[in-house]
Amino acid sequence: MYGFLLTTEERALRDEVRRFVREEISSEFLRKMDRDEIMYPRDFVERLAEYNLRGIRFPKKWGGRELSWVAEVAANEEIGCLGMALGCAFVMPSIVGEALNFFGTEEQKEKYLRPYLAGRLVAAEALTEPRGGSDFFGATTKAELVGDHFILNGQKRFVVGAEGSDFFLVYCRTNFDADAPKYGRISLIIVENGPGIETEYHYGLLGCRGGGTGRLVFRNVKVPRENLVGELHGGAWCFNQMMIPERLTSASGCLGVWGALDLAVRYSNKRAAFGKLIRKYQAVSFMVADSIATLDAARGITYMAARAVDENAPNRRRIVSEAKKFATKAAWDVVNNAMQIMGGIGYTDVYPIERALRDVRLSMIWTGTSQIMDLMIQHEYYDEVLNQPYDRRHMEKDAMHPDESERCFTDEDMWEVRSRPVSETDDRQTFE
Repeated sequence: MYGFLLTTEERALRDEVRRFVREEISSEFLRKMDRDEIMYPRDFVERLAEYNLRGIRFPKKWGGRELSWVAEVAANEEIGCLGMALGCAFVMPSIVGEALNFFGTEEQKEKYLRPYLAGRLVAAEALTEPRGGSDFFGATTKAELVGDHFILNGQKRFVVGAEGSDFFLVYCRTNFDADAPKYGRISLIIVENGPGIETEYHYGLLGCRGGGTGRLVFRNVKVPRENLVGELHGGAWCFNQMMIPERLTSASGCLGVWGALDLAVRYSNKRAAFGKLIRKYQAVSFMVADSIATLDAARGITYMAARAVDENAPNRRRIVSEAKKFATKAAWDVVNNAMQIMGGIGYTDVYPIERALRDVRLSMIWTGTSQIMDLMIQHEYYDEVLNQPYDRRHMEKDAMHPDESERCFTDEDMWEVRSRPVSETDDRQTFE
């Protein structure tokens, strides 16, 4: 339906993933995950690897397909209807793999990235701590460099894949100089699961169940120095890069609420009330119209963000933040409308709308809350308008009666305007 957005190669991948979602994942598997009977969907990961769907964007040298971000977004949209836990398992290689591919050594890629994309290893990102999530630079998990090893102590919470992962990418404090700039405090290290690492708590989640989400505790874990990803104290640069896949995969996965909307549409074409199908009532049909317009708008900004990253556009980070903010809220609105269309039966577990509602609520929280996205968006847009080269028209010069004496913002501004010759303050004398 939206194939015009894709190249032939991207469309072929989308169709491949669509078949995988339709034919390879059983409903009973999803039910077991939602009942927490599956702690981590390793079988799903291995099945993805069989179809070479674990490294869509990464070099063929390491087992990837070397496709675009747009291709990955198209794949995520298809996977998204399976729910957040499987969606997260699907996109985690895009996140963990980003750090290894951008900043890892050849030895790290051979040891970790290749088997990871092949489905022989499972990995997770360990970022959030009990004291805070978005406060990246406030991390208290410590890795002290002693000779040729780090000694790691601390804890991370909300780690998707805490149970089931073979290794973790852990952000930790390595620079203990009190005067060190915040960008030079944190490092990123690969930590293999083993002695000294415990999953001490498994979270009972509203949705996104079956993903092995827990709290990791590190007690005097010995990590070889060669497991440092990027530069020592350079974790901020890794984090800066990884926020793109984290947020863009969140946005694109939320496009998967097409499944809930399509379910509600089919229901409205069968359910009758007061002598006619409920789709014939404007109260219902207008909710469908609003939902599909909202979802298409979310698609538009998400695919635009993917193209911006593919083209290395200077404003790509802002657009990715916008996509994450808008698409996650759009998904919440669409699922709520789907439940409203279906009425009381949509609130029961006779249909999976209630599961979709529980799942999608997380999307506005993880990988940076909607409010953090607002912070990023406004900050970067102010920088674009005020600090970057500006070659567009300055609209303030188009006022009917421009008067610089009225355009004062502080007492100092007023004094400067009053002290200038009239010719310098009268915009009406020039067309510049």
